[in-house]
Amino acid sequence: MARTYVIGAGLAGLSAALTLSRAGRAVTLIEATKRAGGRCRSFHDPALDCIIDNGNHLVMSGNKAAMKFLDEVGTRHRMVGPRSAAFPFFDVESGKRWTVRPNWGPIPFWVFAPWRRVPRTSFLSFLPALKLLTAGPRQTVADVMQAKGALYRGLWEPLVIAAINAKPEHAAAVLMKPVLLETFARGAGACRPLIAKVNLAESFIDPAIDILESRGVDIRFGERVQALATQGGKVGEFTIGDEQVVLDDGDDVILAVPPWDAASLLPDLKVPGAGEPIVNVHFRLPRPPMGDGTVELMGLVGGFAQWIFVRDDIVSITISAAREEAQLGADEIAARCWKDVQVALGVDGPVPQFRVVKEKRATFAQDPETVAKRPGPITSLGNLLLAGDWTNTGLPATIEGAIRSGRKAAGLVLKPGKGRKA
Repeated sequence: MARTYVIGAGLAGLSAALTLSRAGRAVTLIEATKRAGGRCRSFHDPALDCIIDNGNHLVMSGNKAAMKFLDEVGTRHRMVGPRSAAFPFFDVESGKRWTVRPNWGPIPFWVFAPWRRVPRTSFLSFLPALKLLTAGPRQTVADVMQAKGALYRGLWEPLVIAAINAKPEHAAAVLMKPVLLETFARGAGACRPLIAKVNLAESFIDPAIDILESRGVDIRFGERVQALATQGGKVGEFTIGDEQVVLDDGDDVILAVPPWDAASLLPDLKVPGAGEPIVNVHFRLPRPPMGDGTVELMGLVGGFAQWIFVRDDIVSITISAAREEAQLGADEIAARCWKDVQVALGVDGPVPQFRVVKEKRATFAQDPETVAKRPGPITSLGNLLLAGDWTNTGLPATIEGAIRSGRKAAGLVLKPGKGRKA
């Protein structure tokens, strides 16, 4: 039986393996580390004495691929958020609070309701955002919409930085189009924010591994593919340590690794460069700040941090596009984030136990020039496909993009006659 070797067990690789195994394809999943998840991983932190995520990942209810993934592994119920589409914000400088509340249905009646939108704005404030729908490939978000005003500061700027991990003056405008069309433009049913109730591993990773094992997928952890050998325009074999894995006719390879690893295995492959880091801080409080253990998220404006995620007694902070912040020491980062947490959540006391996680290569650089360099899933090698949020998914580097890329590559394996030309 023909076999597909999926190299990399992040969400792109897991998505590919799930799609292939569901169709009855023989699959070998190879992961260099001892655990699956890639940049969407969870681990036990001894200082906090609990499981934390490497970063805070937000999923929107309109992310169809992510929702399908969760349904397949049976864990949609492990993603939680507000009952309706609601995005609470807090202005650290002024102390003002507001909540952006899109309405149900595709017609955005909510922009006419002052209580649903950012204070000191009108429905006319939203008109410049329409230019994002016709933005050219060389334009940044700041090029196409007015980079000032209450709406920009209170919604668009934090949304762009969170979605693209780049400040508006650098973020490719074309990446915001699908974000808006697939979520806000479809109404409240598609833009309900969701986060893992416990952690990412419980929601996405571990259940996927369980499903793959139940389907007989050969999973190999702690084994790094070191080299690919080509023959006749295909991958003929690859090396894992001292082992040579020889491919039979009909076998395929899906390379679902970070771009820098892909480039090391395929020297002629052009990949986008590393982008802005993301810094996350996890605090463990003496008691849940919400009182009843409610899971909550909040956007911050005018502070050091940008988003707060609350899970029981764990308060997690995210700082995207964090090139400057990542240069600071952990103690300073934690102290400055804690000041934002204190005023936003109304808690007091000294800085509690914390863990700072710096993802220095969180995403590829998502500026217009770099976005244009994203490769598609098809390569010049007839049996080798690419997957990963850095490939040309049309989306920013997100969970949704990673899952779609894996499904796309797997679909090309299952239907080899459909567009398999480099």
